[in-house]
Amino acid sequence: MSGFMLIPLAALLIVVVLPIWIIAHYGTRWRTNRVITSGDEKLLADLWDTAGKMEARIDTLERILDDEAPDWRTRS
Repeated sequence: MSGFMLIPLAALLIVVVLPIWIIAHYGTRWRTNRVITSGDEKLLADLWDTAGKMEARIDTLERILDDEAPDWRTRS
């Protein structure tokens, strides 16, 4: 009779307990990973500074092109 009890117990573990454990485990990992670390903040600040420098360079290049080749924007 005890052998017959193992099958429903195993089925209960697989169908109920295992999915709940997986959801709880990965839900906890997801919540901890969505926090921005200080390294991430520094990287974002560096990227922001680099983007500002690139924007200034592009503006300078566009001004130079406007002076030397006024119709460069309409060319394909």
